[in-house]
Amino acid sequence: MRIVRITLQAPIRFYRKVISPLTPPSCRFLPTCSEYALEAIEVHGALKGSYLAVRRISKCHPFHRGGYDPVPLPKSPN
Repeated sequence: MRIVRITLQAPIRFYRKVISPLTPPSCRFLPTCSEYALEAIEVHGALKGSYLAVRRISKCHPFHRGGYDPVPLPKSPN
């Protein structure tokens, strides 16, 4: 499944290396949405990580305060 993670992370890495430096910083969250997406996919896998990333990006609008919003820790299997 690592190939799926790499495939999902590739466009995010491209955005961070090529597109993001051309625009002024505007993310209202810490970590940034792209950092969050990369970490979410790495920590939670392709499906849940993508869901978390989309949910986070959906909060990116002027009516949300933003602030510190880390990737949730994975639930330990009990």
